[in-house]
Amino acid sequence: MADFKKSVVYQIYPKSFNDSNGDGLGDLRGVIEKLDYIKELGVDYIWMTPFFVSPQKDNGYDVEDYYNIDPRYGTMEDVEELSREAEKRGIRLMFDMVFNHTSDRNQWFQKALAGDPKYKDFYIFKKGPKPGVPPTNWESKFGGNAWEYVEKFDEYYLHLFDVSQPDLNWDNPEVRKEVQNVIKFWMGKGIKGFRFDVVNLISKDKFENDYEGDGRRFYTDGPNIHKYLRELNEATFGTDAEIITVGEMSSTTMENCYQYANEDGKELSMVFSFHHLKVDFMGNEKWVIVPFDFQKLKKILFDWQVNMGKHHAWNAVFWCNHDQPRVVSRFGNVEKYWKESAKMLGTVIHCLRGTPYIYQGEELGMTNAGFADISQYKDVESLNHFRILQEKGLTEENAYQILQIHSRDNSRTPMQWNSGENGGFTTGEPWIEVNKNCSYINAEAELQDEDSIFHYYQKLIALRKEYDVIAYGEVKPLDEKNPSVFAYEREYQGEKMLVICNFYGKKVTWDSEKELGEYQCVLSNYEVHNIEGSRIWLKPYEAVVLYKK
Repeated sequence: MADFKKSVVYQIYPKSFNDSNGDGLGDLRGVIEKLDYIKELGVDYIWMTPFFVSPQKDNGYDVEDYYNIDPRYGTMEDVEELSREAEKRGIRLMFDMVFNHTSDRNQWFQKALAGDPKYKDFYIFKKGPKPGVPPTNWESKFGGNAWEYVEKFDEYYLHLFDVSQPDLNWDNPEVRKEVQNVIKFWMGKGIKGFRFDVVNLISKDKFENDYEGDGRRFYTDGPNIHKYLRELNEATFGTDAEIITVGEMSSTTMENCYQYANEDGKELSMVFSFHHLKVDFMGNEKWVIVPFDFQKLKKILFDWQVNMGKHHAWNAVFWCNHDQPRVVSRFGNVEKYWKESAKMLGTVIHCLRGTPYIYQGEELGMTNAGFADISQYKDVESLNHFRILQEKGLTEENAYQILQIHSRDNSRTPMQWNSGENGGFTTGEPWIEVNKNCSYINAEAELQDEDSIFHYYQKLIALRKEYDVIAYGEVKPLDEKNPSVFAYEREYQGEKMLVICNFYGKKVTWDSEKELGEYQCVLSNYEVHNIEGSRIWLKPYEAVVLYKK
């Protein structure tokens, strides 16, 4: 069985990874070209965001055809070759499955619009309470009402995301059967991992107005969610012990995740939760500028670590993905301590209990884009909010400042391979601009530098494979109220590991309850450590991993 506790997953956003044919878009052959690089990093799985046929209203998360490859990314032969070549290097593929909604161009929805009753029941159509009033006041996650009127039926369909992404009706057993068929098809192609997009939204509860908020309490972790996941597991991936699965859980609760990711294996292998990535929001409001709340960050991460452990459930641990800004820009210091802070942040995540996910370029310390003109932005959410923020009375300059911090485009700028034109991503015109700092932040430079962020990530991955305490140990938070230090202990069958990280750009002293001289330092982002007795003097953004058997 695949030991996902010892594994590390590398996420590729194909559109921005590597362009093999000069059309400005990354593609599947581009991924094949870079497999040796990924193998050198040492990861076990590649998770690819969707490259199925799609109108690309939401970067491929609007699937028109689950069985075919979007020609802009390549062909089915390319997928098969990628799978073979990855396997030769001991790497498996994890595909991204979007089953909460489809594209409005999907044949199921087209048949629904044509009035076919079978397919109309594949989606959620409702009458409004009176003319011109949607069935509920729920908000779309991309802004505006979540219902779209269809004159022909005098009804509305639900779209929790873009208007072009109608929600599927999972209460219809035929929908569930179709979804199972899709997974079986890709299992037949040898795919050994699946990531399920916003999967905890598939079971809708009551269709009522939400006078407390935006409607999410009526469709998040809904009444049949565990039943539907168990059914999916039994019918598909649960029949192959080598397959690992991860569910993206939107606004979920920990109690539900005890079931989603329980080691009984009846639902999913692990879950993504995002609460720790809202510590620079104001409440649930993302489009603001506030300093991140370090105490809250620690509390959330430790709560999930400790409680998921107690309930025998497994986390996916991560800072970055295609929807999040770059972590070194977010919680690190790109001006003065770029390298140190990027390594420290990697240490915090990779030594936790859970399967670490690395997002392309994170292992190079890639930073936010710094775009200063709206024409440079491509993301639908960012473009909407640039308008919404100004409608709320913010100046254009303020709106740009917020986008520069929070836009999803920060993570979507092309992978920086070398210091050449377009960072070596494409010989053509890139679909989105390459970050200017590719002149010095790039894979070629880092592979040659022994002290690079890349080589440090390599060591973090190797550490998890070498020390069982990282893969299987319990987590014990240390000195939780400390205003600067993120520290915890791991313990497993007599092995102990201390992870001590200074989250800030100033020197701090940290006192342990343990005699630190008994431990050996197995990893740090500084050459020399100042440890005496139970005290350690930490340099700016210093990370130290201490081990004793």
